Amino acid sequence: MKPFIDSLNFLLPVLYIITFTIYSYDFAKGNNKYANSKRLFLFLTILLHICYLLLRTIQFEHPPITNVFEIFTIMAFAISFSYFILELLTDIRGTGPFIIIFSILFQIISTLNIPDEFFVKEVLKNNLLGFHVFTALVGYSAITVSSVYGFLFLMLYKEIKTNRFGLIYERMPSLEILERLSFYSSLIGFTMLTIAIVIGVIWLPNAFPKFSYADPKLIGTSLVWILYGVGILSKFLGKWQGKKVVTLSIIGFIIAILSTAISNFISQSFHSFY
Repeated sequence: MKPFIDSLNFLLPVLYIITFTIYSYDFAKGNNKYANSKRLFLFLTILLHICYLLLRTIQFEHPPITNVFEIFTIMAFAISFSYFILELLTDIRGTGPFIIIFSILFQIISTLNIPDEFFVKEVLKNNLLGFHVFTALVGYSAITVSSVYGFLFLMLYKEIKTNRFGLIYERMPSLEILERLSFYSSLIGFTMLTIAIVIGVIWLPNAFPKFSYADPKLIGTSLVWILYGVGILSKFLGKWQGKKVVTLSIIGFIIAILSTAISNFISQSFHSFY
């Protein structure tokens, strides 16, 4: 099974690049000639990525969360998976290149550097921990997608404001649709983070009896969760629209990046397993 896993590892970035190329061609030409083909390629890539993650889990007897390069391949999957769900919900296919490029970057780095970890800390073999990390990463990936749509919204808004009608104006969906895509992504991210937090609350006291609620990762995740919760509630109540909603998604993304950097590279956190 190991040779097959290695083959999938090198096949995945190729598939992501092919998918990105088809999406980019359609975006540049603006004719949606390959509308069905690009969704099919994305679906097959995601399906093979799921197989890859499952086979690694079986082969090495632990979820693929034991090092940063395993995390990167999950991030690559989670970003494309979040976008795929969004595309199915909205049937808007023109923004794929701006999302899939992140999956390519994460997967190439992972493919070139991922080690084969047979012996890991016992805590990392826990499947509940694996599900907790997976849902958290999907949540953060959806937040990343939301922020990308937020940036696209602001770029299009600026073009319209300054009467500069270039390729972005011609190919992008309307401001209303970009806002909706950003909001739906935020909703997916908030839901997945909620699941991750609930699992953490249940599992954490047993796994780490001496953990601290002052942990920077807990604080950062809580801030992001509260921020998106307030934004989603305000959107549902009709209090916030347009630029306010997408700006909030970008601020939430920045906070998520900062909290991750602080917990992994600056301060000590029980979340740092490797």
